[in-house]
Amino acid sequence: MANIKSSAKRARQNLKLRANNRYFAATARTYVKRARIQLAGKLEESEATVLLATKTLDKAAKKGVIHRNKAARLKSRLMKALNKVKATN
Repeated sequence: MANIKSSAKRARQNLKLRANNRYFAATARTYVKRARIQLAGKLEESEATVLLATKTLDKAAKKGVIHRNKAARLKSRLMKALNKVKATN
């Protein structure tokens, strides 16, 4: 453990921030995965899950947990897949 008060506080803050960042990153991954799986199912449910996934990706990007270009790329791929499903139905 750190000997200096400020570095000890910084270590405590880093633990909290890391836990928070991991939560947002994991949540975004989960919703993206659910959306990909749902794209094989019903169209109405697919649209809802894709919108929820884009929302979580935007939140993660806004907080700096993932890069904004990565969020844009993932959202683009989800929308492309959704539009492909729409075209076939």
